[in-house]
Amino acid sequence: MKTILLIDDHELIRDAIKYYFSDDADYVVKDEATNGEEALELLKNNSYDILICDINMPKMDGMELMENIKRNYPDQKVLVLSMHGDVSAINKMISLGAHGYTLKNSTKQDLKTAIGQILNGENYFSKDVYEAIINRIAKKEPKKRLSLEIELSSREIEVLKLIVAEFTNQEIADQLFISIRTVETHKRNLLEKTGCKNVAGLVMYAVERDLVGSEPTH
Repeated sequence: MKTILLIDDHELIRDAIKYYFSDDADYVVKDEATNGEEALELLKNNSYDILICDINMPKMDGMELMENIKRNYPDQKVLVLSMHGDVSAINKMISLGAHGYTLKNSTKQDLKTAIGQILNGENYFSKDVYEAIINRIAKKEPKKRLSLEIELSSREIEVLKLIVAEFTNQEIADQLFISIRTVETHKRNLLEKTGCKNVAGLVMYAVERDLVGSEPTH
């Protein structure tokens, strides 16, 4: 059973999420914290498969917590669960190493999908988050775009388009008739070539390079 540390200053939110997993055979909310300071104290003596973390909290907010986790627990998986769908908050948490970002209007199934993907070594960003990122980039003037011109292979472009279309590694492998290991290799190469830190960065890169708009659908 996978363990969760739930970090949120609102008791109602914590209770709702605990209820989501109360009869789940795969996940359990092992501990709770109301702010970043409490979470760090728990992390000193406990290990968790994943942290579900809010941003706005007293004493130490989610951003400061992520900075500490990035520095002291770099392998710790973190899913951000926030009311904030603004791109500045999303970009900040992603840049600090969050493995996923979803909003508090997520359903029980959304949360389970997010956790499953993250624990499977992938990133998860909800549809609302993707749309916020893409809409912000679409409004930028070309002169403000920062991505460098990088030559990608035709196969890498295919993989990138499927990433933007929110395909999982397995779905990309099935679509392109290649192995999951090959998909993972292409993802690593894309991250290295583009200088992006994660999947959300690749989405931004693809939008800036006009590589979206003709993506396949599930």
